[in-house]
Amino acid sequence: MDENCHVEPIEKTATVADRKNIEQIMLSVSGMGCPNYANRVRNSLLVLDGVVDARVDHEAGLAQVAFNPDFVPVDILIRAISLAGGNDGRHEYGARLLEQN
Repeated sequence: MDENCHVEPIEKTATVADRKNIEQIMLSVSGMGCPNYANRVRNSLLVLDGVVDARVDHEAGLAQVAFNPDFVPVDILIRAISLAGGNDGRHEYGARLLEQN
């Protein structure tokens, strides 16, 4: 694990409105080489309005996201993951939808 890539995981308390109409999706995420990268992806999802929870596994390359589609559509979740690297040329992530409940 690269010490220069440390990312603190953020905590989020979802609002009552966020928790209405919750859907779950599973995304395949590419580009994560360590737990810090998973935290970077997780944080980028949690800052979005409507995202209630995100669990990211860098080893499996998966992100499970609980969200309210009335506030945030799936394409914005995928875009947030691709932007999680901050365009620094070192952290580049991609995502695609695997399943939605």
